[in-house]
Amino acid sequence: MALSNIEPQIIWKNFSKLNAVPRPSKKEEKVIAFIKGFGEDLGLETTVDEVGNVIIKKPATAGMENRKSIVLQSHLDMVCQKNNDVNFDFETEGIKMEIDGDWVKAKGTTLGADNGLGVATIMSILESSDIPHPALEALFTIDEETGMTGAIGLKPGQLQGEILLNLDTEEDDEIDIGCAGGVDVTITQNYATEAPKGQTVRIEVKGLQGGHSGMDIHKGFGNSNIILGRLLYSGLEKQNIELISIDSGGLRNAIPREGVAIIAVRNAQEFIEETTLLKKDILEEFATVEPGIQINIEISTSSDKAISEADSKKVILTLKSLHNGVYRMSPDVADLVEASNNVARVELKGGELKILNLTRSSVDSSKYSVAEQLKSVAELAGMDVVFSGSYPGWKPKPGSEIVKLMEKIYTEKFSEKPHVVACHAGLECGIIGANYPDMEMVSFGPTIRGAHSPDEKANIPSAQKFWSFLKDILANIPQK
Repeated sequence: MALSNIEPQIIWKNFSKLNAVPRPSKKEEKVIAFIKGFGEDLGLETTVDEVGNVIIKKPATAGMENRKSIVLQSHLDMVCQKNNDVNFDFETEGIKMEIDGDWVKAKGTTLGADNGLGVATIMSILESSDIPHPALEALFTIDEETGMTGAIGLKPGQLQGEILLNLDTEEDDEIDIGCAGGVDVTITQNYATEAPKGQTVRIEVKGLQGGHSGMDIHKGFGNSNIILGRLLYSGLEKQNIELISIDSGGLRNAIPREGVAIIAVRNAQEFIEETTLLKKDILEEFATVEPGIQINIEISTSSDKAISEADSKKVILTLKSLHNGVYRMSPDVADLVEASNNVARVELKGGELKILNLTRSSVDSSKYSVAEQLKSVAELAGMDVVFSGSYPGWKPKPGSEIVKLMEKIYTEKFSEKPHVVACHAGLECGIIGANYPDMEMVSFGPTIRGAHSPDEKANIPSAQKFWSFLKDILANIPQK
């Protein structure tokens, strides 16, 4: 079955059109032009602000002119992750999709349902002629996934809407009213290199699930950087390890799925035997949650230079010491992760080391407590640390008018109460709210699984439910 034949057809049609356009974070020129052209072709007032956000305005339908005005908001960029055996260029190719039962998937890459389904839904409202709604402003932001620079660059006064509906939540029974803030922690150092004295060993970790570094951080998934650090650390007691290269993980907001370390050791066979014992333990630890995990440790060759044994030990001890995973659970909201860190990317090449982290928290002080702990560990090892890209969380307002309205509609429509929650992901509401403090905000969306990984998939019945829910919300927005 083709995507064009599943319901709601208008959303999947627009999602297919959107997914034909390359849209990596920080490289959104093509999708900006696509959305701008979409609005202009509809004859709607369309602008692109100085950072690249697209704003399309649509007047209220007849009889809805006196209702509170609405901002419909989603982000244009997508996380670009693929399996190692997939040949795909996110900068030039459109996403290749397929239907698997009740799910839409991509072929070996991220699907872009985060947040492409939100974008496609807004497109569908804009082009509709039979859906009642108040005055609308469609806000399509850029670069949400790698810095939220679109939301940060949105200036006060560009929007007049009184209620913002963010369509970037991934469970269809949730109404999200708060989220975590974040800060990037980047650790770097340059080391002298020399010809390695020992025998070369290659360590590979692959087959992990990966996932969203906020929404999935509490699930105990494996992290290739942490596993590599454990394996390297285990060899320090009996071996003089020289690090040649490390290439593990990827984007800050994705839990690392695979990685490779090339090292030199005094006795390769002895090192392999010792680390194989730890390998068995790790495989047992993760047997339930990571059934696809693979760890390969083998004698190899390399013509590249290595950093010294002393410097290698500092790097390994740092990898073993960096906090990864949940740091603190919220004492105020049940089952909500308050603070966490994702050790997202470790790269060592030609003596140049870079370790990327994304620290999240719904409480600013604990966000920086985690970041400062990472900084302390790295600086003890003589490394440089920079904080960047900090963005605020979004403080919940459970008693707001729009939240009560949505709870009422959901309960009447689906015969059950929705979950009103705060999440550990970074939504743009907190940033936008800083410049629009009087705007009521809420986030919701269709069910998506495996966001930020090649296992990402969107649920078809859930998209139908979400579309029906959104239309009822728009039809029932209260008077000004």
